[in-house]
Amino acid sequence: MTPPLAPLYGLVLAGGASRRMGQDKAALALHGRPQLDWACDTLARHCKRVFVSIRADQQDDPIRSGRPMIVDVHEGAGPIAGIAAAQAAHPGNAWLVLACDLPFVDDAAISHLVGRRDGRPVVAYASSHDGLPEPLCAIYEPASREGVLAALASGRNCPRKFIVGTGVELIVQPDPTALDNVNTPEELQRARGHLGGPVNP
Repeated sequence: MTPPLAPLYGLVLAGGASRRMGQDKAALALHGRPQLDWACDTLARHCKRVFVSIRADQQDDPIRSGRPMIVDVHEGAGPIAGIAAAQAAHPGNAWLVLACDLPFVDDAAISHLVGRRDGRPVVAYASSHDGLPEPLCAIYEPASREGVLAALASGRNCPRKFIVGTGVELIVQPDPTALDNVNTPEELQRARGHLGGPVNP
């Protein structure tokens, strides 16, 4: 008999420094409100609870402080530190992780991901650009926790490489543009044009 799936929590990754963008990506208005709010509300439709992954120095930031937060404990390790901190805070839960700079993700993409949970340690899409895992819109089951900690302990901080190492089969994206991210001012302008918002900040 297949064991029941762990309860699913959501984690919006919002601890980055946004160096290439030159402004806080969590605060960008791409859907008429801060991108962090939009990402949290998107996950809330699919998860029992939603948390924001932050650095310690972001705890008083007004964009982030109004939501449940999980603080990175491995400084400078990038997104995998946020995943590890979430797993440590609620080890019995699975985590649907979403970066706050993915403005094209929709409910269909999230639902398709959730529907593919089957006991594998990670459920992830293959990138439509290079076929490698998309680690920042993925589900990390409790079974992945030991591997995430081992990767951190050895300095292997790339979540994409971590997923490759698990050997899990990746999922084809229903919409090949859904996981396109926004990292630079130029990409921001294109995204605003695509989404129908104002082209200038």
